Amino acid sequence: MSADRVYSVLFLCTGNSARSILGEALLNHVGAGQFQAYSAGSAPKGQVHPMALEVLSRAGISTNGLRSKSWEEFAVPGAPKMDFVFTVCDNAAGEACPIWPGQPMTAHWGIEDPAAVTGPEFQQRAAFEEAMGFMRNRIAAFVNLPLASIDRMALSSRLRGIGAMDGATNRAETA
Repeated sequence: MSADRVYSVLFLCTGNSARSILGEALLNHVGAGQFQAYSAGSAPKGQVHPMALEVLSRAGISTNGLRSKSWEEFAVPGAPKMDFVFTVCDNAAGEACPIWPGQPMTAHWGIEDPAAVTGPEFQQRAAFEEAMGFMRNRIAAFVNLPLASIDRMALSSRLRGIGAMDGATNRAETA
């Protein structure tokens, strides 16, 4: 991997309405110039969860262009070639993913689904803020990896380690 290029990263989840959206927005914010992040889902809900947009906006992170979309958009000719693919929900990690051109590095970075939290609005918001915090920590660790000077096996191990950070769901294995 080279230090003078922009790395493409795809965050996958089933519905592509919350966790993968948070990953896309956070990495584009934190890793601007070094990373281009995308998100998608195996069965997209068709809209981004309003609470995801709210917590991102309140954190000063752009939500422009965020949309719920199918992972099939990234498995067709002419789609951006991914360097990294991270699953952020256990369901997506267990599904048969499309074949990604270029053999990207993959890892599972499972985080509990904040969209599944029911109850008062303050509890839902707290779940989204917690998920965003866990994702922010993973992304901070990721963008600080020495991508240009680390071999593929060591990088794979580090990516799995990032997935096991605080907030990890039980299924901390590679995607």
